[in-house]
Amino acid sequence: MTGRVSERSVRASAPEYQGALGSLSVNASLPDVLEEGMRGAREAELSGDLHEAARCRLAVAEACRRLGRTGEADRAWKASYRAARAAGHEGAMAWALWSGGTLARQRGAFRLAYRLLHLAAEAGERGGDVVARGYSLAGLAETGRIQGDYASVARLHEQLLTEARRRGEARHTVWALEGIAQMYRNTGRFDEALALFEEAAETAERAEDRRGWAWALRGIADVLSARDGDVERALTLLSRAEEACREIRLRSALAYNHKMRGNVLYRAGRYGQARELYAQALDEFRGMDEPRGTALSRLGLVKTEARLGAAAARTAAELTALRTDLERIGLLHARDLVDGAAAELGLDPLPEPTGSEPGTERRTLPDTGAEALRAADPEALRSADPEGLRAVDPEGLRSADREELR
Repeated sequence: MTGRVSERSVRASAPEYQGALGSLSVNASLPDVLEEGMRGAREAELSGDLHEAARCRLAVAEACRRLGRTGEADRAWKASYRAARAAGHEGAMAWALWSGGTLARQRGAFRLAYRLLHLAAEAGERGGDVVARGYSLAGLAETGRIQGDYASVARLHEQLLTEARRRGEARHTVWALEGIAQMYRNTGRFDEALALFEEAAETAERAEDRRGWAWALRGIADVLSARDGDVERALTLLSRAEEACREIRLRSALAYNHKMRGNVLYRAGRYGQARELYAQALDEFRGMDEPRGTALSRLGLVKTEARLGAAAARTAAELTALRTDLERIGLLHARDLVDGAAAELGLDPLPEPTGSEPGTERRTLPDTGAEALRAADPEALRSADPEGLRAVDPEGLRSADREELR
């Protein structure tokens, strides 16, 4: 592992807040960001400043996405892209595509996420926007990690961590540390995971990045609960993280916090309390149209119901249906998650779907994702100008202007 983030970057920045909104803090309340972005977009559109309109619509899209208002986020990033394209500004197009790809991942549309993030990385490179390109490559890495294909994305995470530290980008350093830590945690390397989550928390706190700090505390709580059975310390850390989530109105992060609290209580045998937290998280994820969080909360709920006396046949049927739903979403480790739950509850093996054989489930990324990750080249970031945002001919993205960009 390379050295810690450069001290020259004291505070985390929010590069998705640009133009007139560039002074907004990474910790700005999302309703405030939304209000400022909407006002700025209206003013820019009235004045005919398409580049500024694109930047304001980007802030609107990101605020709506993080607030769980996915329909509005979808309309906003597309409006940002159209304005950027009309302005002939590749950098702004890259940011809009990045936002769209991030939203697609959040909604479980992984193939679309890979496509949009790959296009965003290309546009960022053409436009000389190294930050947009870096965020887009990180988005590709995170999409592969969430799907569970660690072999495909581990090296990219490490490369992006090295670049973030070299440039003194605290926020991206925190993201990379947390991503690598999560892969360690999910493969049973708890000590290494805890060290990286703690480093992420320290870096985020030093950089005044409340969002990254909240996610890091969640990771620390998870490891302390799973490795040590330290319930009270884990719950205390999750309470601190929840305060930060509420302060900034991070709706999705708050729902994941509640699901993790359910995990901690479940491991401690406090099944009634765990059921309440899983049910709360499930309602929150459903309200945001977030299928991954919805499915994982359902899994926790099924397990707690089983511990509280649900019939074995009912539990097995629910786990079987849930495994199918998780695989349909595109989570490659879905079978391991559900089969592990079935084994824990004494219900394995679960029946296979009609017409399938054990071990035939798809274990690789979709072709779109594999191709996008093969093309991801962090080395290009070394020679790029971090401040470069020059407008170039937008013809390179015309081929992407299909239904997903309308």
